[in-house]
Amino acid sequence: MRIAAIDIGSNAARLLINEVIEPKKGKPEFTKLNLLRIPLRLGMDVFAKGEIGPEREKMVIDSMKIFSDLMKIYQVDHYRACATSAMRDAKNGLEIINEVKKASGIEIEIISGDEEATLIYENHVAEGLDKDFAYLYIDVGGGSTELTFYEGGKMIYEKSFNIGTIRLLNGLVTDDHWKQMKEEIRKNINSKKPVVAIGSGGNINKIFSMSKTKDGKPMSTAFLKKYYKEMNELSVPERMSRYGLREDRADVLVPALEIFNNVMNWSDISKIFVPKISVADGLIHSIFDGLKKKTITKP
Repeated sequence: MRIAAIDIGSNAARLLINEVIEPKKGKPEFTKLNLLRIPLRLGMDVFAKGEIGPEREKMVIDSMKIFSDLMKIYQVDHYRACATSAMRDAKNGLEIINEVKKASGIEIEIISGDEEATLIYENHVAEGLDKDFAYLYIDVGGGSTELTFYEGGKMIYEKSFNIGTIRLLNGLVTDDHWKQMKEEIRKNINSKKPVVAIGSGGNINKIFSMSKTKDGKPMSTAFLKKYYKEMNELSVPERMSRYGLREDRADVLVPALEIFNNVMNWSDISKIFVPKISVADGLIHSIFDGLKKKTITKP
């Protein structure tokens, strides 16, 4: 069976295509066939003007046409397309979704921040980790940050905050936003067990690869603070040159590190695992889990 997930975020749109094999015994196996990322930067329009401009609207439609063609080429059996923070806030979001449907056949759902947090949890990463710890999933996007707290085999807290890399770049995150996040974390992220972070999103994955940390091993908060201090003192072109980054990654890494550092500081977390999970991966798992309910769209 082939399943595709489309995640239209505030910074980029992603198409993930997985082959899912169900053995007679044991858990299903998920194999990545293709992952395509297009930096649409919808948040740059939406968070500044309240709507998606004509140029980025065309980019969305053209991207979805490509995604649709790829799903046909890979003979995808089931898919789900979800849009998050920027599309939620865009005055013309529904209008663009209708245009995408006409042009590509793809049906896009706008999901809430809480559902976005739940999709990260759908990866079930913590289930394979040490039960002597509690885990805080941190997913940092362009428009929002999703926190999901997991302890004793259960998700016991989830919250979406309008604090994201694109919002920070545009000066749209106030002291009150940070205060609310800090208070929520202090109130809800508590355990008698040590708490460990699980990070997701393109930025933390990039930092993890730069750190040369071995897969399956955690990064320390000290490392994140070090990179934040180094990069914050550099211009975007300097970051691109020193670290070999694309421009659309070099500008958002610093605000992403600021978010991760604040969350981990306020929750007294000293290390973070980065298992290369994303909203798209969570979508794949939720599609597979939901097939029995027959609620999945066919391309």
